[in-house]
Amino acid sequence: MSPQLPPVAPAVTAELVAALSPRLRKRLDSGIAKLADRPVVRDGAVVRIAVDDDTDLELHAPDGAVRGADAVRCGCLLAPDCLHRAAAASLAPVAEDTDSAAPQDRSAAEEDTAQAPETATPEQRAAVRAVQLATSAVLEAGTDGAGAVLQAELLRAAHTARLAGLHRAAATAVSVVTALRAARAADPAYHLTELAAGLYEVLSVAHRLPSASGGELTALRGTARQPYRPDGSLRLYGLFSEPVLTASGYAGAVTWTADAEGRLYQVSDVAPGGAGRAVGAADRTVRIGDTALTHRELARAGLAVSGATVSPTGRLGAGAGVRAVRAPGAGWHEEPVARLWAEPVPDQIARALAGGRDLLFLDVTLTGTAVEAAGDCLLAEGAGVPLRLTAAHDDPALPHRDNLRLLSAAPGTRLRVVARLTPAPHPRAQLLAAEHPTRADTRLDIGLDRLQGADLPTTTAAPSGSAPVPVSASASACDEAPIHLLRRRVHQAVSGGRPVLALPGDTRADARRLRRSGLTTAAELLTDLHSAAADRAHDVFGRLRPTDPDRFARAWLAAAHYTRELDRTLCLAAWTS
Repeated sequence: MSPQLPPVAPAVTAELVAALSPRLRKRLDSGIAKLADRPVVRDGAVVRIAVDDDTDLELHAPDGAVRGADAVRCGCLLAPDCLHRAAAASLAPVAEDTDSAAPQDRSAAEEDTAQAPETATPEQRAAVRAVQLATSAVLEAGTDGAGAVLQAELLRAAHTARLAGLHRAAATAVSVVTALRAARAADPAYHLTELAAGLYEVLSVAHRLPSASGGELTALRGTARQPYRPDGSLRLYGLFSEPVLTASGYAGAVTWTADAEGRLYQVSDVAPGGAGRAVGAADRTVRIGDTALTHRELARAGLAVSGATVSPTGRLGAGAGVRAVRAPGAGWHEEPVARLWAEPVPDQIARALAGGRDLLFLDVTLTGTAVEAAGDCLLAEGAGVPLRLTAAHDDPALPHRDNLRLLSAAPGTRLRVVARLTPAPHPRAQLLAAEHPTRADTRLDIGLDRLQGADLPTTTAAPSGSAPVPVSASASACDEAPIHLLRRRVHQAVSGGRPVLALPGDTRADARRLRRSGLTTAAELLTDLHSAAADRAHDVFGRLRPTDPDRFARAWLAAAHYTRELDRTLCLAAWTS
């Protein structure tokens, strides 16, 4: 397996693509495809791509990422004005912001917030407008049409936004580019819903920021890094570990812990890398204090920390003043950990949908498996409702799907689990950790520990080739809720762009069905979205005028916002019915 290319800073990719001639820009996507098939070797901080038998291209990444255009060097005769340098930068993962990728225990985030103006500055308005225009162009083209040139424009806008202090818009714009690349490369880890969510986030921030002030403006601006604050002494109990594997080229593990009051804290080890690093990170020593615990061990033990520093999201800092030693852990059925499962599920769901932690602590009974477009999911009964437990990652190097498949062969088994809420019109969550189906007081990290057939109860074990059971009628009916008529168009726009929705067709039947179901606003949004897509006026000579990406983006944003909010309402209703 060839080494992975080092991440490249957004500004570098934007600079290299902008320097290309119009002729070379048209060839950029095909150049990327050709370069993707060439051999890659790593020599320390230098990664070499064999452009041909006589020419190498080098990416220099002394700190793990390429930070300057001069760090991408090609030996061909046309260099430095060749296509290869821009193709390599566009092929490589997008580097995270230096501050965001390596948060420090002390940061300038508090000072940034304290000095923030009450309204957006002209520079910030101009920067967010550039992000809005670049994102609208991506939406207009769809994933099939949003090639390397449009991606570079969005990366340039993201860099400008970061320089203007708009860290939230910049980070989300970069995540959109990463998702676009995964979609165009047919990466199995790509999910259309994640790209749609990223586009929604960018356009929503760009729409709201120019008129925002005070606290809303601060939230929309975001921060360059997570501010770590002193939190004294902590007594923590390990809960579980999960692998981290991002499309942007970062991998590792995060171990979740809780204190005696049920507050959650994380210890992370994430760095540039692929699936191999995600698999191996669980056996790395946690980077906090002097402890010699690995992530896998901490998930089942405890930790006593003094001089702790903690980010707003609960991430523990690893500064020089932090001290940590191993301490006894607690089982999931023992206090103080058991209180996490004692919280009513409706309260857990409401908090997650309100923007709080999205981890769910559930007691479930397994009922089988179901086939979905995204893959098999594990069916269970929990909190009095039928729910679907899905894989957090699809990468075959991680055991998520294999573990779900084995657990589905043990219907009737009762388990205490940890899952991550997936907002949907039906109860749905990603399975992260579970009790062992046959060994009491043993926990399974679903993304790190691999179950075997012998681990299943002998009375329920089923052959590996057993067929999945169909989804229940009630679940299918929920999937066919009329709102899917609008949501489908929102997703079609993301994948196919404006031209797909501009194709001739009668949307009146779908609009009438939405109105009959009481979703009048959804019907109007559907009609407006198609109207914006098909709006191509002619000039006095009968020629088509250019499209209005702004109008189409606004119509799409309104439809996406409506479906998002209705999905959240339906999700809460489904879990509490």
